[in-house]
Amino acid sequence: MQVDPIAFSIGPVEVRWYGLLMAVSLLVGVFLAQREAKRRGIDPDKILDLVLIGAPLSWIGARIYYVVFNWEQYSQKPIEIFMIWHGGLAIHGGIITAIIFGIWFTRKHKLNFWLLGDVVAPSFILGQAIGRWGNFFNQEAYGYETNLPWAMYIDGAYRHPTFLYESLWNLGVFFFLLWLRTKNIGQKGIIFLSWLSLYSVGRFFVEGLRTDSLMLGPFRAAQVMSILIFAVSLGLLIYRMRGKGSKN
Repeated sequence: MQVDPIAFSIGPVEVRWYGLLMAVSLLVGVFLAQREAKRRGIDPDKILDLVLIGAPLSWIGARIYYVVFNWEQYSQKPIEIFMIWHGGLAIHGGIITAIIFGIWFTRKHKLNFWLLGDVVAPSFILGQAIGRWGNFFNQEAYGYETNLPWAMYIDGAYRHPTFLYESLWNLGVFFFLLWLRTKNIGQKGIIFLSWLSLYSVGRFFVEGLRTDSLMLGPFRAAQVMSILIFAVSLGLLIYRMRGKGSKN
């Protein structure tokens, strides 16, 4: 399936679907997070402050992570490092950066990290679901050849549409988190940790079908990172659900 990665042009400026979808996911995420922040007693403007700095930092972190694992390629053409509209953002790098920045941000503004995590987690996973379609328009992040009826014709063959698999999984996690929010769980951090653990499960299996995985020796880097994040987030989730973690 041949698609045009360029959504539209304004004079010499080309607006790509990849960047456009990132912008849409950011706007939708901010809207949802601000609405939930107000309901949870957090100044909605704090969400905007968080995003204005945190989003660019997360994109930089995602890009650095991707470039490090593809240094052999980018060392030949260093200018390509800055061309993120061509694709090449590793979500795990973005997640790690976002968490580090979130810890700093909540301490600086005297906010509860777990509460803020619960507020933004559904927005984050929905943004991931939307953003995966940028891979579709760039014709990247696809899987091995297959004869399944939903296979997509990409790069000269019918292949697993792994970007679609992950997008649908993320969308399912998003609705699960919204349902979990209605349970009014007293312990903070449950929604945030559920996002990390559930996303990691889906990413682990989808990654096994991809042909463009970043490698860590003989292992797929995303699978290794998914296992680590799942183990840590699940451990913290169980700990906090048992009431052993602070209510704050």
